Formats: sequence, C-alpha cells, structure tokens
Amino acid sequence: MIEVERKFLVTSEDFRTSAESALHIRQGFLCADPERTVRVRLQDGFGKITVKGISDEAGISRFEWEHEINGDEAGQLLKLCTGTEITKTRYRVPFGNHIFEVDVFEGSNAGLIVAEVELQTADEYFEKPAWLGREVTGDPKYYNAQLSINSYKQW
Repeated sequence: MIEVERKFLVTSEDFRTSAESALHIRQGFLCADPERTVRVRLQDGFGKITVKGISDEAGISRFEWEHEINGDEAGQLLKLCTGTEITKTRYRVPFGNHIFEVDVFEGSNAGLIVAEVELQTADEYFEKPAWLGREVTGDPKYYNAQLSINSYKQW
C-alpha cells in the first residue's frame, strides 16, 4: 500500500509512437488536503476511489489505497468534488524494464504533459527515454490535486 513513483515533464510527443494504449480519464478530488487526498476517477466506464497520504520528504513514496467502484457511482461522486475536474489522456509507454504513464492534460491544464514511472524502491535504477525532461517529483504544483485547484493555465 506504499506507492513509489517519480514524475517528469515530457519534452516531446515522441512517446506516442511507442505507446501500447491510451485511456481517457476524468477525475476529481473529494479532499485535496496536502496531507491526504481522496480522488475519484472515471475511465472507460469504470470507477476508482483512491486515498493517498502525505509524501515522504523527497516526494517519491506515500501511502496509497485504491478501490474499484462502478461507473455510475464514480459519476455521482465526481459531482461532489471540489475544484476543477481533471481530464487527460493517459498513454502507457514501455521503455527498458519499466512502463511510463504519460498524461496529456486537457481543459484548464492543456499544454501540460507529465510522465510517471512506478518503482519498487526509491533508489531503483530505470532507463530514461529521450523525451523525458526535468524531474518534478515532489513539486506539489504538479500533483493532480493541486492542478484541480490551481490549473496549469493559471501559472
């Protein structure tokens, strides 16, 4: 129940040629407190509710609990969320021994493209594709909960 991931800006759309799938996501936050978030996500008619704890000092790992809910429940819960709904397309891109999830944001966060890679440990080695840019792990303004409050277009 501990998530370990690193987050990077994406410098080009070259990742698209290697993407194995694309998924449209709508998500919102029932709670966007810096010490805990409660996220509702709707993707391809299925829903999820996720609780995340505060990140470690480096911003690499934190508690995460996720549970599947049906699409109707997720749709109803999205109506209760605070801030702006996040919409994005997520691409799964294999590279080396890892899968990068590349989020291309839409709406008030259009123009922002972020890649995440999940790891087993904080110091695990992984190969970095050429389209991977500056690391933003631990920078709160790139957390989706914060993007729902202070969108990319407002920066």
